[in-house]
Amino acid sequence: MHPRDVANLISECITEGNMENILDFFHPDYRMSFPPSEPLKSGLETIRLSFQPFIDNKAKLTSTVTGEVINGDIAMLQANWNITDFEGNVMGEGHSSEVLKQRKDGSWQYFIDCPLGLPFLD
Repeated sequence: MHPRDVANLISECITEGNMENILDFFHPDYRMSFPPSEPLKSGLETIRLSFQPFIDNKAKLTSTVTGEVINGDIAMLQANWNITDFEGNVMGEGHSSEVLKQRKDGSWQYFIDCPLGLPFLD
């Protein structure tokens, strides 16, 4: 498994309606900047709130990683992504910056996620 594979695995979990498996792809100390104008969000409850509408709408996540740098057990990714509902309507899209951490078993989890880019400076 490579860090760049995680989004596609999450997409499969959305299709299956499997929230527990989605949560497994996120580190317990996860932080998210979404939208960039709001304060950072953290924790797995953030993931539940973010992904439940996609499961409810039988959405499809498509992510194309455009850059990946790995240093030991840390990876930084850039990606273009979109999420469409079961009728093909776009529910969200953006250009993300992501940091993942590798677990002892070799799998990867999101640690920092900025789906629409880095947060704004004050």
